[in-house]
Amino acid sequence: MSEYILAIDQGTTSSRAILFDEKLKIKAVSQQEFTQHFPNSGWVEHDPEDIWESVVSTCRAVMETAGIQASDIAAIGITNQRETTIVWDRLTGIPIHPAIVWQDRRTAKVCTQLKSDGHENDVSARTGLLLDPYFSATKIAWILDQVDGARQRAEDGQLCFGTVDSFLLWRLTGGKSHATDATNASRTMLYDIHEGIWSPHLCDLFGVPETMLPTVMDSAAEFGTTEPDLFGGPIRITGIAGDQQAATIGQACFEPGMMKSTYGTGCFALLNTGSQAIRSKNRLLTTIAYQLDGKPVYALEGSIFIAGAAVQWLRDGLGLIDDAARSGVLAAEADPNDNVYLVPAFTGLGAPYWDADCRGAMFGLTRNSGPEEFCRAALEAVCYQTRDLLEAMRGDWHSPASTVLRADGGMVASDWMMQRLADILDAPVDRPEIAETTALGAAYLAGLQADILPAPETFAATWAREKRFTPAMGDEERTRKYSGWQDAVRRTLSER
Repeated sequence: MSEYILAIDQGTTSSRAILFDEKLKIKAVSQQEFTQHFPNSGWVEHDPEDIWESVVSTCRAVMETAGIQASDIAAIGITNQRETTIVWDRLTGIPIHPAIVWQDRRTAKVCTQLKSDGHENDVSARTGLLLDPYFSATKIAWILDQVDGARQRAEDGQLCFGTVDSFLLWRLTGGKSHATDATNASRTMLYDIHEGIWSPHLCDLFGVPETMLPTVMDSAAEFGTTEPDLFGGPIRITGIAGDQQAATIGQACFEPGMMKSTYGTGCFALLNTGSQAIRSKNRLLTTIAYQLDGKPVYALEGSIFIAGAAVQWLRDGLGLIDDAARSGVLAAEADPNDNVYLVPAFTGLGAPYWDADCRGAMFGLTRNSGPEEFCRAALEAVCYQTRDLLEAMRGDWHSPASTVLRADGGMVASDWMMQRLADILDAPVDRPEIAETTALGAAYLAGLQADILPAPETFAATWAREKRFTPAMGDEERTRKYSGWQDAVRRTLSER
């Protein structure tokens, strides 16, 4: 009997493959970074071939490390950077343009015009999203309008659109499966999350031919089988979810009111709202947390574009640190009397501000400000932005919510960061035993469909906390620091 599950975790800056056993214990991990491209201010692109090659390479690497064959793997689960947009030729599978990454802001003027024309309320009512270049719809239209002949080819049925999961699925199955799951579909700004269909009205509004769009399936489903020559034999693909939804599953946030926040390149907080699709009054997103047996479970989501990316900027852009892990060490050594604020709006600000045009800024610099203060400011910015999101969620969710935040992602390895997060939120923060919650969620979905893992409530009982961080900061200091952040944001917004 096949006893392993292979999780493909395709992220913004790297691809990882993680091999789990039937008890969801990690047996092997492989990771490969790939190049980020910034062709213009506010533009972010990936080469889809880099993504594909890194995925295949890491999958083969974990199989070799574990000494297993394709026949030993029961199923593959895929989780992916969301909203990132790829358009490819239906016959050849060759992309017609670089992938436009979720962080990319090139379609900001289009979104502004659509807002001015009065379309945002209708778009939000159908999709749960706000008119913002973050989402896929305007990215697709931009590619069709900029690449010679692309729009006609799309209308003739010659082109496919997909978020990264769909592109990988198409390639893994040799073009036999053009599909996605409901969580990824809900991030395109073309999917009616209430009706569970691609919206003809929205496709017409954004100028996206429906023939380009993938079939939408449950998060645990029979998506297809890999081409035998890729991994030495066919493997079922039975789970797909966008990275933040996969992390929600990996954190076992199955009950309404449970919250998780993932700290990777960006930061994304989700609050499970059950069968209710709550319309936010505080500029949060309504999204599909997961869909099983045809039944969507909804969430309120707050999206922060820059979290770990700010630490990468300290390392790669400024050369202040040589290792991201050093940021917490230096932050702890910062002068407590030096109040430096970083507003990391490198590609605009996400929730709850949604300002695509503002750019990053630092405030409070003195002659004494150095690497330690910069590191503290970068990490504290993540904490302040998380509080922005939680304040908004508390305003939208009137049922009892958990008072504990479950945190995951690369940044949670820093005890200093986790303690400061609890201090700024004035709430406990739990770090799980299994830090790889995004890949874990994808593996769980695949194993659930493959009948080798239990129902959600049984899986939830296995979730374990590695450490809880409780607030230790005084109310006066917390209020002073957060007020300073709010003032810094006000000074940064493009319209103030």
